[in-house]
Amino acid sequence: MLLFLGAFAILPLVLPWLIGRIGPRAFYIAALLPIAAFVHAVILTPAVLAGSDPFESFDWIPPLGIELSMRMNTLSWLMTLIVTGVGALVMIYCRWYFGGKEVGLGQFAAVLLAFAGAMYGLVLTDDLVVLVMFWEITSVLSYLLIGYYNRRAASRRAALQALLVTTLGGLVMLIGVVLVVVEAGTSSISTILADVPTGPVVDAALALLLVGALSKSAIFPFHFWLPGAMAAPTPVSAYLHAAAMVKAGIYLIALLAPVFAAAPTWRPIVISLGVFTMLLGGFQALRETDLKRVLAFGTVSQLGLLSVVLGYGTRDAALAGAALLLSHALFKSALFLVVGVIDRQLSTRDIAELSGVGRQAPVMATFSFIAVASMVGIFPTIGFVAKEGALTALLDEAVAGSPWGIVAFTGVVLGSVLTAGYGIRFLWGAFWTKKDPERRPIPATAWPDPPIGFLAAPVLLSALSVIGGFAAPALDVALAGYADEAPPGASEYPAYLALWHGFEPALWISLGTIAAGAVVFWLTARATWSQRLLPFTAADVYNGTLRVIARLSVVTTSFTQRGSLPVYVGTIFVVLVAAEGTALLASPEWRAQLDLFQTPMQLVVAPIMIAAGLIAVRARKRYTGVVLVSVTGLGMALLFATSGAPDLALTQILVETVTLVAFALVLRRIPARMGEHNASVWPVARAVLAAAVGATMAAVAMIATAARTAEPISERFPELAYELGHGRNVVNVALVDLRGWDTMGELSVLILAATGVASLVFVTHRADTLSRFISPLPQSAGRTRRPLVETAEGVKPRDAEGGRMAWLVGGQRVRPENRSIMLEVIVRILFHTIIIVSLYLLFAGHNLPGGGFAGGLVAGMALVMRYVAGGRYELGAATPTDAGRLLGAGMSIAVACAIVPLFFGAPPLTSTWFEAELPILGHVEFVTSTLFDVGVYLVVIGLVLDVLRSLGAEVDRQAQDARKGRPQGVIVA
Repeated sequence: MLLFLGAFAILPLVLPWLIGRIGPRAFYIAALLPIAAFVHAVILTPAVLAGSDPFESFDWIPPLGIELSMRMNTLSWLMTLIVTGVGALVMIYCRWYFGGKEVGLGQFAAVLLAFAGAMYGLVLTDDLVVLVMFWEITSVLSYLLIGYYNRRAASRRAALQALLVTTLGGLVMLIGVVLVVVEAGTSSISTILADVPTGPVVDAALALLLVGALSKSAIFPFHFWLPGAMAAPTPVSAYLHAAAMVKAGIYLIALLAPVFAAAPTWRPIVISLGVFTMLLGGFQALRETDLKRVLAFGTVSQLGLLSVVLGYGTRDAALAGAALLLSHALFKSALFLVVGVIDRQLSTRDIAELSGVGRQAPVMATFSFIAVASMVGIFPTIGFVAKEGALTALLDEAVAGSPWGIVAFTGVVLGSVLTAGYGIRFLWGAFWTKKDPERRPIPATAWPDPPIGFLAAPVLLSALSVIGGFAAPALDVALAGYADEAPPGASEYPAYLALWHGFEPALWISLGTIAAGAVVFWLTARATWSQRLLPFTAADVYNGTLRVIARLSVVTTSFTQRGSLPVYVGTIFVVLVAAEGTALLASPEWRAQLDLFQTPMQLVVAPIMIAAGLIAVRARKRYTGVVLVSVTGLGMALLFATSGAPDLALTQILVETVTLVAFALVLRRIPARMGEHNASVWPVARAVLAAAVGATMAAVAMIATAARTAEPISERFPELAYELGHGRNVVNVALVDLRGWDTMGELSVLILAATGVASLVFVTHRADTLSRFISPLPQSAGRTRRPLVETAEGVKPRDAEGGRMAWLVGGQRVRPENRSIMLEVIVRILFHTIIIVSLYLLFAGHNLPGGGFAGGLVAGMALVMRYVAGGRYELGAATPTDAGRLLGAGMSIAVACAIVPLFFGAPPLTSTWFEAELPILGHVEFVTSTLFDVGVYLVVIGLVLDVLRSLGAEVDRQAQDARKGRPQGVIVA
């Protein structure tokens, strides 16, 4: 089972390529996997029926006790057959449904197969937490499938609606799962069901679990998303909204009902909402003129029926409900596929536009009649067997005086009447010859015969509805294992599934509902429904809720996001002072251990930092303020260096330098002096707040350091760094080994920051293409020094006879007044040396000061030198690649370092080392965490390059366009 789950995760990755190679025929290959899983479930049938419950497990998250466990009991076996069997037939059907020219068909095939895998895992997992994960995966994948026609607004709205409703229900269900797991002490479903937890917390958790189940299965008040989801392609409707996804909630109800149905919160929720949904959906189906929407509201109605029967919680109801679950998957998916054939052949599903199709398509009409007969409950289909069993089970409960039994029985009878009515309406609308208002037959709709393969899936599913009816005794044996888990009901004798039980009350009741349904159809067939029964619908409530949320978000954003950085920073500082100050004042005891200084350098540096900070506040030139702020940072670097932290000192110096360059690049486009409109507002209040922040942080530092009572773990860091990371540089080992997850998160933040800066600067679209204008140039030292000239083909070097030689390829592109030959000479001499130094810092950082971050910053400084000396063309020549590639490559290496250890049974980011004695070099050691450091190195270089490309080169280009009068959105060399 775990093997099939892995295959469902891998095969979708190659389907887009297969679709591109062989077109829709790739669906045949996609169908092989669910067919194999179906056959595997069939092979396990003897073990399942014997009650041995085949089980496989893999420890996924051992510290949390979460396992990737798969257990096949009777209920999950039944759901597996439905998910894989119907899924395989729908895949084959897709081969004929899609013509091969649809945009995004490869993605559709991949997502559909991945959805089948997610449902496969959902119905087989034995871990409640993993079930929630599969639950949400199905919501995301269904969003992609419903929104397949993404150019249609209706499809996008329907997909978003389904995602919001089902995801919200899933989040509520997650809270219930957490409560159940805490109360039970385990996340194993089989263990929870064997040793049932009780109490008010569990009752509340059940209500939360039911919110998730009801939202997934479109039970009122969440029913409105399912009819809207009919905007999806018909195969999606047949699979997700008839056989698979909407059954997820029903599956959860069926799983919990045998042991939790007696809980005080269970039946009032399940029975009342199920009955109301059954009647609401059935009534609405009689009003629809679109065949697909008739089936959609019919599905809503029958999901209500399934929740009532399976959720009632007695043995007889459970047995009938399991048969009803199977029958519904067969007949409803068959009918949806039939509608797909009609829609593809005639390009319409409107009842008013269809006439006489049944005479022209007798095979399709016959098997549609069989499917509807099973839906209505007519002999000899499996629907008849299941309906008779459900009526008998609920009638016994009602006769015994159970209040919820009376409600459930009455609701099922009324719902069956409506089911017969809209079932007949579907057949009449799809196949009958209609008459005009003068009672004259409407000419038959021209019917082009579909390919035989197009009809194979619905014909087979309809045929199985009849075969299932005759196989009722075998189904009784197969499903008894699930039914026996529930307590006995009011009946004196246990029920059993059979095609004929004689002339018992349930038979006459069933015949009566069919006759009443025919009358309902006759009364409503030509009725016009121009008015609503209520002034609003559930969809109106949903749309109104979204509008209210949107308006509240606008009001909240306009109130809190004022566009003023001082307001944002001031708010943060006020909260900091209030929170930390309250904690400090509430402390019963303060202890502080103060030293005047630890090193004499502190007495020299601290006054300089304080003076620079005070002068920066009074500075009127922007660049002056930036430089003074950098003085405080460089002073901090000096303190690090004299306090035994050379790594921190090196990193601090490099960060301050890069930050100063970035500020300088930004300051070019804004006035040098701060005008009156930039003057500080409320300077006294700002000064008071600044003093409060400083005093608060000083108090926190003094009290926190003096409050330590245990030996700090940092005392053992040098020992742990060598034992665990095989390195003597504690800082670097901590970054890439001991707390590598934190570093990976920080890399993600760096990439997001770089992307954010670039998106703000590149106005219309990303134009990080400077390297394309430089890469065709000769790369040898002698030839790249030739002057550049603009030609019709672009920028090219001038012939050797003309012009002076240039030290940098982009130097002559700099305006004469901004060019420095001395700087060009220095950069050309030092650039490669600095790159070598950066590589040294990278590979020496595990044992000596350095590391990927410091090495990347040094390499970035080399790029800064090239840009300052030669402008944007020189930057393009220095790095003939795009920044995004460096960022992506670095992050990919870091992620690979996290994933690869998993294949060796080790936790993520586990490192190892190799030692060897080499000639000349002597003893050599290599630690695999160095590869992670390489990823950090590339990300940092990519970040610096992205800042230079966006704040430097692109700002230069925009300034050049402004001087030449070009539109700002036009990208030129």
